[in-house]
Amino acid sequence: MSANLYRVLGDLKGFSLRNCPPMSEPSGVLMCPPEYFQVLSAKNPYMARHIGDVNRDKAQKQWDDLVAAFAAAGCNVSVIAATPGLEDMVFAANSSLTGTRPDGEKVALISSMRHASRRRETEAFEVWYEAHGYRVARLKSGGHEAFEGSGDAVWHPGKRLIWGGHGFRTDPAMFEQVAEIFKTPVIQLKLVNERFYHLDTCFCPLTPEAVLIYPSAFDAASLELILKIFPVVVTVSEADAVSRMACNATVWRSKTALIQKGSDAAAGHMRAMGLDVVEVDTSEFVKSGGSVYCLKQSLFG
Repeated sequence: MSANLYRVLGDLKGFSLRNCPPMSEPSGVLMCPPEYFQVLSAKNPYMARHIGDVNRDKAQKQWDDLVAAFAAAGCNVSVIAATPGLEDMVFAANSSLTGTRPDGEKVALISSMRHASRRRETEAFEVWYEAHGYRVARLKSGGHEAFEGSGDAVWHPGKRLIWGGHGFRTDPAMFEQVAEIFKTPVIQLKLVNERFYHLDTCFCPLTPEAVLIYPSAFDAASLELILKIFPVVVTVSEADAVSRMACNATVWRSKTALIQKGSDAAAGHMRAMGLDVVEVDTSEFVKSGGSVYCLKQSLFG
């Protein structure tokens, strides 16, 4: 096992968040319009109830409003063109993991998607990154291992540390390559509840010191890791976690939180921490198992 991988509490002996070098904050986000968005098959429990049930006009309005909310928070939004026939490409977080290496070079690690219907999405993202000055990295795989980008790899705010989720979409063995490509340690968390198939559905860093989670999504060893690193751990109710995907919120530069409207308790905790909270409607995308975080990819530089 790589010295940069942490899987259980004992692995953290000698590890300190204070000793993690600083990491530059994102400079903006990349989003893909929902031009072809629909639910065609059940890739997760949310989708099983909503096949053929997407209101395309409503989805477009919700996406436009989310773009406006990012812009109002001071976040620059770049847009990648949607590809015909790729109904899930709107979930821009999944096709790659972006970030910087310690020398400042910006890197886009291209995903290896679990489901065949999503694998072509990565082609368009790869072309976009190459055109915008990113070093494009690819995983070495025997053909079966999956890695679903920022859906299962979440940067710790302001630090060179990645939180990696596995259990349903991403194979744990892939994180050794992630750690090597970004020259950054990875703390691995095991997901055990199929409703929380990606890490970003149950784990949302709010500030460098605080995180929002749904505890039942993780095994006991993973909860120990979270509690060890974050001084403040805020939990969400099942209703907020499932019906409103509250943990799939995103926080722009530890200042502005964008979250699905109706997640009252989670939003209240965010406000109590001094965050500006913007409630948005992503209900059409929740039908497919995604909300604010899934709909964007962080950009750097």
